[in-house]
Amino acid sequence: MPKISRREMLERSMVAAAAAASATSFAGPGLASEVKPYGAKAGANERVRLALVGVGGRGMQHLGPLLQMRDVCEVAALCDVDENVIARAAKYIEDKSGKKPAYVKDYRKLLEDKSIDAVSIATPHHWHALQALWAIQAEKDAYVEKPVSHNVWEGRKVVEAARKHGRIVTQGSQRRSWPSHMEAMKFLHSGKIGTLKSVHGICYKGRGSIGKKKDGPVPPGVDYDLWLGPAPVRPFNPNRFHYNWHWHWDYGNGDLGNTGVHDMDIIVWGIRKTELPRRIVSLGGRFGYEDDGETPNTQIVALEYDDLPITYEVRGLRTEKYLDVNMAAIFRCADGYLVAANGPVAAFDSGGKVIQAFGARGDDEPHFRNFVDAVKSREPESLRVGVLDGHLGSGFCHLPNISYRLGTMKPLSTKEPFGAFAQGNECYERVTKHLKENGVDLEKTQFRMGRALAFDPKTETIVGDAEANPLLRREYRKPFVVPENV
Repeated sequence: MPKISRREMLERSMVAAAAAASATSFAGPGLASEVKPYGAKAGANERVRLALVGVGGRGMQHLGPLLQMRDVCEVAALCDVDENVIARAAKYIEDKSGKKPAYVKDYRKLLEDKSIDAVSIATPHHWHALQALWAIQAEKDAYVEKPVSHNVWEGRKVVEAARKHGRIVTQGSQRRSWPSHMEAMKFLHSGKIGTLKSVHGICYKGRGSIGKKKDGPVPPGVDYDLWLGPAPVRPFNPNRFHYNWHWHWDYGNGDLGNTGVHDMDIIVWGIRKTELPRRIVSLGGRFGYEDDGETPNTQIVALEYDDLPITYEVRGLRTEKYLDVNMAAIFRCADGYLVAANGPVAAFDSGGKVIQAFGARGDDEPHFRNFVDAVKSREPESLRVGVLDGHLGSGFCHLPNISYRLGTMKPLSTKEPFGAFAQGNECYERVTKHLKENGVDLEKTQFRMGRALAFDPKTETIVGDAEANPLLRREYRKPFVVPENV
């Protein structure tokens, strides 16, 4: 039997405690009348009947690994508010499995199907938590794409619900199932390069302008009201629809919560903290072009625990690599550093000499298989990304975005905007050099200097800031409401 970590022991004990508590039902479909244990294990030959929810770009990427797993699961249904994307996915499933999946447009109707055991959610971020909660409520398990939530508060609700109702919930942070990262984390935690001193992460991913587009008619076959779900009603605009929704606060979390969340999850794994950080500040802007996007294409994040500083950079303009990688979490220790990249992963001594290489990226299939195996075994501790892990990695993105959104404008020529926080100022110096190389005039261009936030990880509230605390959650549009009591 594998060794059980302290976090896993805590999760088990909390699940047991929750199972003894009295139940409170959700406000969505299929109300659960009592608290459920994790349940009996499935038979060895039973296949999990799974529905894919959201059949866009990432949803189609779910199908490849899921259809490799026909020994343990069946993609039995598709759900998407856009009828136009269904035919390709249905044909792909039928060609690979010999069986055509059912199609349901309204997710709530899908959850009424008791033959569906689990859902694989690849919808826009503003839907993730609510769809996970509704699945839990309908006694189904959920694989939720990163981030597991659109804001901190609803992420905690997913944690509470999964534990209380005995459901298997994981996040699509597939790097945790890559052999390179699993071996690298063992190495880091072994202490072979000494005590962890600081962490730095990077997301250097080119993002061109999305231009400006006028509001217009809803495309035929799209249920736009369902697409909006919890978000406020706004006219349809193609720049707020397929994929470009990432760059609008109502639906997405910028590239920090889109691509950066992968690295943030690895950082959570590496530092072995079970709470969100105590101090947060972020700065940045949308530089190099003017378009309909709201979120920054360039961002610096500073997070602090009492004993550990963490920084993270997002760059959307053309840039050179950092330590020969463009997406990575970098753990700096007393006797060297570890680079856990989206490609090669390696440990180095203090002089930059390779100590040990751990290989390159892996496949997604083992991560989906880990979820399906946990669904069959009813053992949440076997998940490589537990529901709490997903909440923490997502919160590492949500909190800096709150700081950013409450910021004030300053010229890019500003010196040492992070004050005494030297690691943040070093990032800022590199980023402004990068912007200047992309033709940004530092004297004439302003950035948004985020508000410094003090966070209480026990209550998951921002201390002494009446303006910031409401941004930990959102106003939900009825009936698409995340309830207080889950």
